[in-house]
This record gives sequence, C-alpha cells and structure tokens, in this order.
Amino acid sequence: MEVEVLFAHNSKLLTKCQLQPNSTVAEVKRQVYSARKALNVDRQAIRLADKGKALKDSETMQSLGIRDGSKLYVKDLGPQISWTTVFLAEYAGPLIVYLWIYQRPWLFYGDTRAPVHQTAHIAAACWTLHYAKRLLETIFVHRFSHATMPLRNLFKNCAYYWGFTAYVAYHVNHPLFTSPCTMQVYAGLAAFLISELGNFSIHMNLRNLRPPGTSVRKIPRPDANPLTALFNFVSCPNYTYEVLSWLSFSVLTQCLPALLFTAAGMYQMTMWALGKHRNYRKEFKDYPRQRKAILPFVL
Repeated sequence: MEVEVLFAHNSKLLTKCQLQPNSTVAEVKRQVYSARKALNVDRQAIRLADKGKALKDSETMQSLGIRDGSKLYVKDLGPQISWTTVFLAEYAGPLIVYLWIYQRPWLFYGDTRAPVHQTAHIAAACWTLHYAKRLLETIFVHRFSHATMPLRNLFKNCAYYWGFTAYVAYHVNHPLFTSPCTMQVYAGLAAFLISELGNFSIHMNLRNLRPPGTSVRKIPRPDANPLTALFNFVSCPNYTYEVLSWLSFSVLTQCLPALLFTAAGMYQMTMWALGKHRNYRKEFKDYPRQRKAILPFVL
C-alpha cells in the first residue's frame, strides 16, 4: 500500500512510502530518511495528525488503522545528541567545577591562607562520589529507551548543573564557612551514603528490567536488595533517594545554596515522577494502586 508522508508544520507532501500492513513506524522513518537525508531517523516524530502525538517505532500500520492512501505527518525534532553524551557533559562539569573551587582559586577568594574546615573536605568527597557514580552509571548501567534528545537540551541542562555547582561550591569552600556541629555533620554523611547506595540499587534494578538493545517496559518491583523495597511505596524511588542524598548534603553542610539546589532538583524530579507514575498506571492495568510517585503515602 502507498502512504503519503507530509510535513507537520505546513502539510506539504514530503514523500510517498510503500508499506505493508505489518510495516512499522520505524520503517516509515527509514523511507523518509531515504527521501530527505537531512531528516535522520532520530530527528523524526511520526504522527497520525499534524499536531498529534508521536507514534512509537514498534507500532505497525495495521495496528494504527493505516490503509492505502492514508496520510502520516513528520515533525522535524531538530539537531539531536545522544543521551549518553548529554549525561556525560552534565555530570563531568559539576565534578570539575566543584573540585576547582574546592582549591580556593584566587579568582573567587583572593589570596587566603585560612585553613579548610574538615566539613568542607567531607563535602568535597561527597560531591565527588555522587558525580563519579553518575558518570560510571551513564557508561555502564543506564539503558536508554530513546537514543537521542534535542541538542538544545545540552546547553540548558549544563547551565543548570554547572551553575548550581559553582553557587554551592563557592559557599561551602569559602574561608568564612562555618560548619555545623560534629554530630550533625556525621549524621548527614551517614544519610548521604545510604541514599547514594539506595539510588545505585534502584538503577541496577531498573537496568535488569530492560534487556540490552530493547525498549521493553515492565512493572518495576523490589528484588533481594532491601534498599529496593521502596518500590512498594513509590514509582520512582531513584528520585526519592536522589532528593534524600541532597537533603542530607544540605544537613551536612548547613548551607542555604545546597538546600536551594535540593529544592530545585526535587521540583524537577517530582514533575518527572508524576509523569512516569501516570504512564505506568495507564500502561499496566495491574499496576500497584498503593504506590505514590515520589514521596511514600504523600505524593
């Protein structure tokens, strides 16, 4: 059968695809790319209507009700960049920026010989642990359902992470930094380490849900690791542990910029968690109804 593919923004004909009922959206993208080399498959969003929802690559013409003479629409998503590259840039920057400011460069502090407080050393170690973990997880753990994301997101995300890093690091490593009491520091450190381990445990659990090279989706459930039991209460425990990590860091340093970073991160992760929670409940009819999105029993 012959299907017309039109540009979503002006409804002009781009190409005509020769398809079978079992042909997938991915095949449509390949034929569009053959007709227009500027539109590689990662830049395309195929839709049933000019302003409709993007179709999944695995959906077939038959399942979508596409017949001979039907029309599909393609939206150019713009220049793309791999998720892995974005994550590496996002996470390498904070590591470099924080450790540079940790050295108290004259650019920020002038010529100072004030001793560095032990809490500042602990905070630097925590920051390094967190972002080194993120970098290693990006390379060895995470499996992305989408290969790319818009290039513009790289600049937006890096500005957020790098800018907040400089803001937090400047205050924690300042010669006039005042540390909280020892008990508070070590309580915050203990909570931070447990939260980081919990976050890693969740990421490993999620990795095992998706076979390599696939976009398979399953209901995430706890495994033998007790730190994954949080799946019994929330849909996105990785975000829960992430928030707890930065809340613990804020307690450890008693630093207002760190708390603002925590609040900003929690807001964004809450939005992501609510979206994922809705998708889980929509996709899986037997999804556990007692689960919340990010905060047990609350949200």
